[in-house]
Amino acid sequence: MPFQDRRDAGRQLGRRMASFAGRGVVVLGLPRGGVPVAAEVARAVGAPLDVVLVRKLGLPQRPELAMGAVGEDGVVVVNDDVVRAARVEETTFADVERRERAELNRRARQLRGDRARLPLEGRTAVVVDDGIATGATARAACAVARSHGAARVVLAVPVGSPRALQEIAAEVDEVVCLESPQRFTAVGQAYADFRPTEEEEVLALLHRPPPAPPGDAPTPRDDDVVADAGPDGLPGHLTVPEHAGGLVVFAHGSGSGRHSLRNRAVAEVLVRAGMATLLVDLLTPAEEAARGPVFDVALLAGRLTAVARWAGAEPACAGLPLGYFGASTGAAAALVAAARDDTVRAVVSRGGRPDLAGPALAEVRAPTLLVVGGHDQQVLELNREAQARLRCASRLAVVPGASHLFEEPGTLRAAAELARDWFATHLVPVAPAEQPARRRADQPEE
Repeated sequence: MPFQDRRDAGRQLGRRMASFAGRGVVVLGLPRGGVPVAAEVARAVGAPLDVVLVRKLGLPQRPELAMGAVGEDGVVVVNDDVVRAARVEETTFADVERRERAELNRRARQLRGDRARLPLEGRTAVVVDDGIATGATARAACAVARSHGAARVVLAVPVGSPRALQEIAAEVDEVVCLESPQRFTAVGQAYADFRPTEEEEVLALLHRPPPAPPGDAPTPRDDDVVADAGPDGLPGHLTVPEHAGGLVVFAHGSGSGRHSLRNRAVAEVLVRAGMATLLVDLLTPAEEAARGPVFDVALLAGRLTAVARWAGAEPACAGLPLGYFGASTGAAAALVAAARDDTVRAVVSRGGRPDLAGPALAEVRAPTLLVVGGHDQQVLELNREAQARLRCASRLAVVPGASHLFEEPGTLRAAAELARDWFATHLVPVAPAEQPARRRADQPEE
C-alpha cells in the first residue's frame, strides 16, 4: 500500500507540493479524514491551516455512495449519474440536503467556535482530502473556496479515482494526486491504516500553532558559472527559480556535457517544477579527448561531489536538498557519489549504466529511479541486475518505444516527467523523527 496512514500520506503529498511554498497559500482540510493530511501539507509549504466544511449527501439506501454534497454559503453539488441511476426523487434529495446542512452548521460551530475562517481573497486555496471516490465532496469544497474569493483553487489528494479526477480537473486550476489506480475501488485501499479520524484530533490540529513562514527565498539565477572543482575549475550553467525546493546536479554521460540538448530538456522540466539545476562539464576538453577519463567512474564521482559541495556554498543554493541526475556513465558516478554522501536525497538515472557503480550500489541510501528505454534491451537487463543490488528504495521505469538516447517523439519528455515526479516526492527533506523506513519497491514498473 502506498501510505501507512493519513499523516504519512500528508508528508508524501507535502513533498510533492514543495514548490507551493511562499505563494500566498492557505491549506484547507476536509473534516475529518482530510485534516491530518492537510496539516502535513501545511507544514511542508509553510502555510496556515483551516477547514472547508462540506457534507456528503448519501443515498438513503446506500449512505456510503454520494449523490451530491453541500458546502458553506449554500453551495450544492449534484452527482447526476448517481441520482439518475438510483431514481432519487426531488423530495428525497431535499430531505437529505436539509438534514446534512443542519449538521454542517453544527460542525462549523464546533470546529471553529469563535475563530473566524481564514480569508481567501486573492490567495491560492489548496483543498486537501484523504482521497476522492465520486468527487462530489471535493467539488463542493473547491466551489466553497472559489466563492470566498480564492484567486486559484488547487485540489490535492493522496489518491483518487481516475474518473473523478478527470471530472474535477475542469473545475479547478490544478489537481495534485499521488496515486490514481485504474482499478480504483475505495479510498481506503491505498492505506494500511484507515481508521476514522476522531474529532479531538481535528481540533488539536486546528489549534496547533501555524508553521513558520519559509525563510527568505534565494535570489533566482540563470547564468554560466565555474565550479571550484577539477584542475582549473569546471564550467557549468546554474538555474535557480524562485522558491526553489531542491538542487539537482547533472552527471553527464560519456562524451557529453553541459551543452547536452537532452539533459537541458530535462533540466527545463525540473526548473518549471520549482527545482534548481546545475549542468556542469565534469571533465576538461583534454580529458575528454583522451577518452580514458570518460569511463573513470571514481574520477567522475569525485568531481561530482566537489561540484555539489561548491554549489551548496553558493548563496542561491544554500540549504537546498541535493539530488543527482545521471546519464550513461554519469549514472554510475552519481550512485557512487551518493553512496559516499548521506546528504544526497534522491538519484535518477536515464539510460544509465548503474552496474558500473559496482560495490557502491549496496551502500546507496538515497531513493533511486532507473529510467530505461523499452527498446534498449541490453541496458535494460543491466539496470535490472543493478536494481537487484540496491538496498535503498528504488524503482525501474521503462519508457515504451524509447531507444538508448530517447530520440523517439515524446520519449524524452516522458523520462523528464518521471524524473520530475521522483525528485518532487523524494528531494524535500523530512524531519529526522519522521524519516520513513527505507525499503525496496516490491516490483519494477515496466
